[in-house]
Amino acid sequence: MRRAGLGEGGPQGNYVASGYSVYEEENEHLQEGLRDKVHALKHLSIDIGNEVKIHNKMLGEMDSDFDSTGGLLGATMGRLKLLSRGSQTKVYCYMLLFALFVFLVLYWVIKLR
Repeated sequence: MRRAGLGEGGPQGNYVASGYSVYEEENEHLQEGLRDKVHALKHLSIDIGNEVKIHNKMLGEMDSDFDSTGGLLGATMGRLKLLSRGSQTKVYCYMLLFALFVFLVLYWVIKLR
């Protein structure tokens, strides 16, 4: 079996001088390219790891913030339930007075224009 460019037609031992060095140079060139790609992938994976650590820290902080907000909301809902258990007449009266106040302010604003 003969390869193109490897000293066809010459003596059998001559292929080393004609084609082997070309393949060796090509392999070295490809090896350098592969080394550069591995180096870039290493730095990329390190950067991804650092980014993951930062985001995990942020998620932990957000988790604690949401827990405190949930506690605050729970306390507020408890107060609303307590308010709703009381006299409904007072709540309706306050709502009616607030609505009347809003309508009076709107009427006054419209009249001044």
